[in-house]
Amino acid sequence: MATSTSPRVARRRALAWTLLTAAWCLALLLAGPARGAAAGPQVHLARSSAPASATLAQCVTSVEQAERSATFAGEMTLVSGATRMAMRVDIEKRAQGEAHFHLISAPGLGVWRSSEPKVKTYKYLKQVTNLEPPAAYRAVVHFRWLGAKGLVIKRAVRYTRPCAQPAAPPLLEPLPVAQPAA
Repeated sequence: MATSTSPRVARRRALAWTLLTAAWCLALLLAGPARGAAAGPQVHLARSSAPASATLAQCVTSVEQAERSATFAGEMTLVSGATRMAMRVDIEKRAQGEAHFHLISAPGLGVWRSSEPKVKTYKYLKQVTNLEPPAAYRAVVHFRWLGAKGLVIKRAVRYTRPCAQPAAPPLLEPLPVAQPAA
């Protein structure tokens, strides 16, 4: 025999589960990451605490593939203990119908670029051209903060929003011209 609950009881149970879930999530946030007892410098892989950003600065679409481009920007600021910063820009592509982005290779991509010592803010622009349609392109920007001995003291990774390159419109065929009757 099936038992039924009133709508009022069902709402109370749903509210209780919602509150319990919220409390559990809050407890996880307040607990923070587990701290290891390992000696030596700590490497941070934080996504939100590092002073770094990656943006899609420009997305140019065109009927002509050679005129299609995307410009991506990375920016980072010096952190305590760092003397130099480095940035690497990788480009990912997701073709129409694909579920995931995948890394593409081209000259100048995937190369670490370093700032001069003691630079406070390091910015780097990377433009990619001749983008194949239909696809979406995004940058994955890797950041490193280096100490005086050249060791990495902090890392971060940021993704830009994608630059969508739509398919070129189909070529229109000219309509036949009617001949005047003689």
